[in-house]
Amino acid sequence: MSQVAERLQQVRQTLSKFSNASLVAVSKGQPFEKVLEAYEGGQRDFGENYVQELLEKDALAKSRGITDLRWHFIGHLQTNKVKQLVGVVSVVHVVGSRRLAEELSKRWPASGRSGSLPVFLEINIDREESKGGFDPDSVTTELAAMRDLAGLDWRGLMCIPSPEGGRSGDAFRRLVALEAQCRPTTAGELSMGMSDDYEAALREGAGASRVWIRIGTGIFGERQRLC
Repeated sequence: MSQVAERLQQVRQTLSKFSNASLVAVSKGQPFEKVLEAYEGGQRDFGENYVQELLEKDALAKSRGITDLRWHFIGHLQTNKVKQLVGVVSVVHVVGSRRLAEELSKRWPASGRSGSLPVFLEINIDREESKGGFDPDSVTTELAAMRDLAGLDWRGLMCIPSPEGGRSGDAFRRLVALEAQCRPTTAGELSMGMSDDYEAALREGAGASRVWIRIGTGIFGERQRLC
């Protein structure tokens, strides 16, 4: 068994304690060979931060006859990249502006994909100047203005707290409460928790319908190179 498969198995053992936990293996900056190792270990949901890297890895997968990968976009998304992305992405975790939501809604029908695109509203939970996303105080108003956009399935809220907020769980508690205020437009899901704080995220999100955990180095080790 490879190191990637071993780490993946260890993470899954921890996640198995939580019935609503789902795993996104963050493969950004990792060689495609490591994606294959995780795939062979049963992983299907992978997270990428850059559109070009996602497209290259998707092409490599399809060249090997692999068509059941689910790509989650988890990085800052520029509106001019949406047209390229919608044809291959399965979930977008980073809808942090009304303009981006409108662009996704506009481009989704032309992608030829069935159903709606699952998306998460990105929340700047600790109001950090260096981060994007909606302010917690405005999210319900913003969502009310966007909820009828065609082609978008509002699954829930996403955040990356400051290190202090993540470790203490306080930021996760606030996101859980905020998501509850957004129902029934949202579906009770949360995208929160990474390699260093995912157990805190799962504890705080115990009442959610699903908590998506994003783990990169805990599975793949340190980032090496692109495809």
